[in-house]
Amino acid sequence: MKYISTRGGVKPLDFEDVLLEGLAADGGLFVPETWPEIAHRDIAGLANAPYAAVAFHILKPYLGTMLSDAELEDLLRDTYRDFQHSAVTPLKQIGPGEWLLELFHGPTLAFKDLAMQLLGRLFDIALARRGQAITVIGATSGDTGAAAVEAIRGRKAAKVFILHPLGRVSEVQRRQMTTVQDANVHNIAIEGTFDDCQRIVKTLFTDRPFREATNLAGINSINWARAMAQVVYYFVAAIHLGSPNRAVQFSVPTGNFGDILAGYIANKMGLPISQLTIATNVNDILARTLETGIYEPQNVAATLSPSIDIQVSSNFERLLFDVERGRADKVMAYMQDLSQAGQFTLSEAASGAIGRAFKAARVDEDTTLATMRSVYEETGEIIDPHTAVGVAAGRACRLEGLTPLVHLATAHPAKFPDAVERAIGLRPPLPPHLSDLYDRPERFGTLAADVEAVKSHILEASR
Repeated sequence: MKYISTRGGVKPLDFEDVLLEGLAADGGLFVPETWPEIAHRDIAGLANAPYAAVAFHILKPYLGTMLSDAELEDLLRDTYRDFQHSAVTPLKQIGPGEWLLELFHGPTLAFKDLAMQLLGRLFDIALARRGQAITVIGATSGDTGAAAVEAIRGRKAAKVFILHPLGRVSEVQRRQMTTVQDANVHNIAIEGTFDDCQRIVKTLFTDRPFREATNLAGINSINWARAMAQVVYYFVAAIHLGSPNRAVQFSVPTGNFGDILAGYIANKMGLPISQLTIATNVNDILARTLETGIYEPQNVAATLSPSIDIQVSSNFERLLFDVERGRADKVMAYMQDLSQAGQFTLSEAASGAIGRAFKAARVDEDTTLATMRSVYEETGEIIDPHTAVGVAAGRACRLEGLTPLVHLATAHPAKFPDAVERAIGLRPPLPPHLSDLYDRPERFGTLAADVEAVKSHILEASR
């Protein structure tokens, strides 16, 4: 398996190189040259298999020769052994033909753990082989940062710098990052939005002298390994509900487009998915793009669902490359228009292909709270505000008939206690392993949304 850039400016690389590079040197995102396909009989053969076994069959084609079969099997068993539910990503029914896919049973209570715990272990293997050390840098709207810190903390061959928008993540999300005291962990609060954090990270990756001096690696969903690992739970859920003999529809709370892109990839690999619903809050760039064909970022509004308070969805570039049939020149034209004019217009072919694969719905704050309240009253289940956005959008776009509808429950409700209390009058407790989180000392710096300031901070801390 070889990987190419969505912007066509680098030579094809193997998985291990892509893992360590993160963002391509030309500013593009890495994608496989071809999508591996899994036959329906092989999908059916995974029925009742444990999560790690399904992951082995889905991920093996992407890793090429990096690991032997036995090494990969051991790695995956180790990755998911300590998740708090034996099924790793259990399904919970909340209505006729309607399910929650719980993705929050990892160490930081969010779906990001499912990829990040694997990513940290893959970094260890690649760096040990090469005798190298890396500087990992990432931007977070809340959950990525905590998952990245947990995956990298204490590792000898990696330092991690996480940028989060000051005052725009929940207290639990912030403390999960800033109370980690390992010397290789560095948290930076940026005076701006997540989009500012993401812009700074992307700019640092295209600064070749800085990138080489620090041996920079990425842990955001710009890193292909993140999207790759998230494909697994779409297969796990669909197989549980009867795939490949019937299709499944998924609703996904979406900001940076990585999580729902994984569903699109699963479909390209052969998993029957009848519909993918893009669930957005009032930061609705993706819903507007599907409606108008124009991708135009606007100002970011702070909401009850901060992890999807995003107006520049990085992984959308991977989708553009695919629907434009691998035309890097088309992607480059889109990105130049975005840089110069602040927007771009989809081609008729791209707009049609995206419209066939996705539906989208915008969910406002009142609807988010009402959905949290109604799910609790009807089922006794407490859901976080991001999951509520997914449930509301999924129901609004639901296909008629018997197709199962799966809402991705992306975070534990205890990560957003203020929003939950506002919706249902109850404050969800933290799990035992985080019960003292509010008592732990915090450690982080605060910087302006300035590339040079962040660069200087990283260089100084690295020395």
